Amino acid sequence: MEISSYPVGMSSDTPSLVTILVAAGRGTRAGGGVPKQWQLLAGQRVADWAIAAFQPFGEVVVVLHRDDMDIDLPAGVHRVPGGETREHSVKAGLTRAWALGATYVLIHDIARPCISPTVIAGVRDALFAGAEAAAPGLLVTDALWRAEGARVTGTQDRAGLVRAQTPQGFVLGPIAAAHDGFAGDAADDVEVARAAGLDVHITSGDADNIKITHPGDFARAEAILNRRRDCMDIRMGNGYDVHAFCEGDQVTICGVSVPHDKGLLGHSDADVGMHAITDAIYGALAEGDIGRHFPPSDPQWKGAASHIFLDHAVQLAATKGYKVSNIDCTLICERPKIGPHASDMQGALAAITGLDTNRISVKATTSEKLGFTGRGEGIAAIATALLVTA
Repeated sequence: MEISSYPVGMSSDTPSLVTILVAAGRGTRAGGGVPKQWQLLAGQRVADWAIAAFQPFGEVVVVLHRDDMDIDLPAGVHRVPGGETREHSVKAGLTRAWALGATYVLIHDIARPCISPTVIAGVRDALFAGAEAAAPGLLVTDALWRAEGARVTGTQDRAGLVRAQTPQGFVLGPIAAAHDGFAGDAADDVEVARAAGLDVHITSGDADNIKITHPGDFARAEAILNRRRDCMDIRMGNGYDVHAFCEGDQVTICGVSVPHDKGLLGHSDADVGMHAITDAIYGALAEGDIGRHFPPSDPQWKGAASHIFLDHAVQLAATKGYKVSNIDCTLICERPKIGPHASDMQGALAAITGLDTNRISVKATTSEKLGFTGRGEGIAAIATALLVTA
């Protein structure tokens, strides 16, 4: 049996993807006195780990038990009340995803907190490549027994058997129609999809993507999360950009409009600082430069705001399992003076990247009247970005 794989990455015209996290169950088998999704795990609630994993991929909808509607959730997360059954709760999530303009949905068990960006991206990329449904799975490699109580009564051929995982992804319209037409209780959303005749592609699962069901599962999940922290991967990239002056009365640098007696010439908005930072992030990911992702030959990017490029680089890092730790940008010019605007530039970059301003450095120097910057013909920028595993 072959499990499909698709190239991981995001295009500049990424369709709308919404994740539905089903969190309306009570999870009594896990013990602990409160539903398992709200219990602490490695310093955070189980639900928080799952939410953080999916936020880089788009909007997140959490379907809650009606008694939990006032519970604290991370900023930007949508909440919706669930129903008496999982089927009703998923339908509530699909309705909210539709209202958010989703093209595709991922449906995930919130009690799977160890989900990795690679598994999520595999399902997403299968959908973007044309699959109407996709879900991660692991080939069964252990021997399988039939049993009555504690007694083995037979064996089961494992050929063609796959352990199902989530997130399970779908084109929104067909899975919503499938749920509307489904009667009874389903093991998962793939069963609902197949009952409606949808073709489901299997993508690569992960043995660490466990579901917390019993009390002992908390220790297993915590060990996985702690191991990931201990095996942190660090990447560094640098970027360099140049733009010449042209006619104008202001320049945009690091997201801030600075009054000047000239403008900057470029295919987009010519934000030399933001371009260098964006290329530094792409470089750390071994993903080329802005031109690879946003070709200057494509007229749709003419005059485009550079925050589009930087946001794409940050999100691409997240889908590969990284977050930006800090940024250092040096602007090289005689004029305009950068110092009075540096703090505003830090703030603008922080708003795009999600970093604290104390992790962003914007500074300037001159070239002592040497070269094109010394002659006042343009501005150059050098940037360094450090990425760490999320």
